[in-house]
Amino acid sequence: MIVTILTPTYNRGTILEQLYDSLCRQSDKDFEWLIVDDGSTDHTKELCENWCQKADFQVRYVWQKNGGKHRALNRGIPLAQAPFIYIIDSDDYLTDNAMEYIKKWTKNVQKDPKCAGVSGTRINKKGQIIGQYPQGRSYIDATDIRRRQAGLEGDKAEVYRADILKKYPFPEFKGEKFLSECAVWNRIGMDGYYLRWYPEALCVCEYRDDGLTRSENKEIDNYQGYTYVIKQQIGYETKLKRLALIAQYNQITKLKGGNNQMICRNLKITWWELKAAVFAKRFHSFFSSF
Repeated sequence: MIVTILTPTYNRGTILEQLYDSLCRQSDKDFEWLIVDDGSTDHTKELCENWCQKADFQVRYVWQKNGGKHRALNRGIPLAQAPFIYIIDSDDYLTDNAMEYIKKWTKNVQKDPKCAGVSGTRINKKGQIIGQYPQGRSYIDATDIRRRQAGLEGDKAEVYRADILKKYPFPEFKGEKFLSECAVWNRIGMDGYYLRWYPEALCVCEYRDDGLTRSENKEIDNYQGYTYVIKQQIGYETKLKRLALIAQYNQITKLKGGNNQMICRNLKITWWELKAAVFAKRFHSFFSSF
């Protein structure tokens, strides 16, 4: 077994089968599928229990009380039995040769202790790449926090070493059910672990209107987690990007009812840096490239 396909899900019984079908189509079945049900109230449980019985690969199903995707990942990652973990959402599915790529790529990096894993790209249903990948490059080695400078824009399909993910659990904040996955990817990159990025597609992705990343007010409703991520990012970004992040945080905090003192305290920045960010934000072209 090379990889654990880890899927957190919540009330996605109507579309989860397309992911199951894509796993059935894999020519290489050297994987397990671990589903963590984050408190679904639809027919997800019945579907998964049926697949556990009939699939020609190992399927495991775990149910937990609804707490958000990051809590579902914290439940699933320690249960992974394979040396690599690929987290794929319940509304996405694998390309037909994804496992062949994963198996080949992980063999090339498994002896390097500073390599956190490998990654392919994501495509939409029309076969168009999501984000960007530099033309003519067979692969690129870069940390997650520096991949933008390497021309690796947009969401990718990361396959992480299980032993590394198990060292970096997602922080959990009381009363909050959303936390960006970059809260962990940032920490791994800040500690010097790199990924090997490939141009081939592993995942067909659809951004649904009811998806987590499109939820309105997610930063306000999950303010502690949002603060955690922004504080990380301003610690490693360039000066201009840092100002852009502070300006964004200022806007969200004011919508939440916070003040300048609260912003400076939360981000550990000076009043003058906050003022510089707010002033620069007035010139929209200044931040257009960020």
